[in-house]
Amino acid sequence: MSRKLIDFNVERITPIRVEAKGSLIGRDLMSPFVWELPKGHIHILLRGVPAVDDPEAEGTGSIYHGTSSDGIHFIMDPEPVLAPDSDPQAPDHGGCEDPTVLHANGQFVVYYTVVERTHTHGVILYATGPDMHHLTKRGIAHRSSKKEGNVKEATIAHTPEGKWRLFYEYAYNQASRIGLALGESMTGPWHERESPIEPRKERWDNWHLSTGPMLRTDPDSPVMFYNGATKDARWRIGWAIFDRDCQNVVYRCIQPLITPAPPNHRSDTDIAFAASVLDKGEFAHLYYSVNDREVYMALIRRS
Repeated sequence: MSRKLIDFNVERITPIRVEAKGSLIGRDLMSPFVWELPKGHIHILLRGVPAVDDPEAEGTGSIYHGTSSDGIHFIMDPEPVLAPDSDPQAPDHGGCEDPTVLHANGQFVVYYTVVERTHTHGVILYATGPDMHHLTKRGIAHRSSKKEGNVKEATIAHTPEGKWRLFYEYAYNQASRIGLALGESMTGPWHERESPIEPRKERWDNWHLSTGPMLRTDPDSPVMFYNGATKDARWRIGWAIFDRDCQNVVYRCIQPLITPAPPNHRSDTDIAFAASVLDKGEFAHLYYSVNDREVYMALIRRS
């Protein structure tokens, strides 16, 4: 029996309104990870990036929490829930980035990228707690290897067999790639597998690839809204449908799903980068950042 053709279309794009307080005021916003609890508010973790000319800036940024009733207007806490450690020897002294949230057995697990004190090497750490205001840093969730350097951007999910599947970005041969590993628990140890998705010659994603959020409406056809770019780092958002075990790509978009508006100045970045997705049945709410500065929600229809 032949498979039905599947496509995704953007119905509407809405800027996310962030009511900033405290140390978040004036910062650029990136990596909007949004989740919704049953009969509760919609929550967000955001990376707040300090101004380049801020003499008191603590590395590459901190992670802030906020809540919303509609998924568009978020009221943020005044201080970060995950911030760089003041100890110069700590693994996250250089900055806290790229949050991903899991909620299991009454506990939250937050995976986040840290930039070590040299500002050249990334590691995925994790923190746990009963809520976002009582997180305890636990240490390393996944580190770089000789084959895969500068790991970051965790996407994690429970497999049908009861194991855990971790997608992540890593550096290889002056490019970004998407890695895949399997583990017995939410924090590993992780066993690397071959990535099911690679760059495509002559297309918009011909050089860089980075992990994006997963949509699991159909467990037999998980969808990743991944990030892809050319060699000059013009990042766009696309989608790929995997088989049940995430070993092979079944379908993949030809053109990008989301392309940012042209930059106003030649020195501006040219980036759209997906961070999280909410499953709304026929629709999905895809949260992403543009030019490492602003955050948006795209209403996506699955057809």
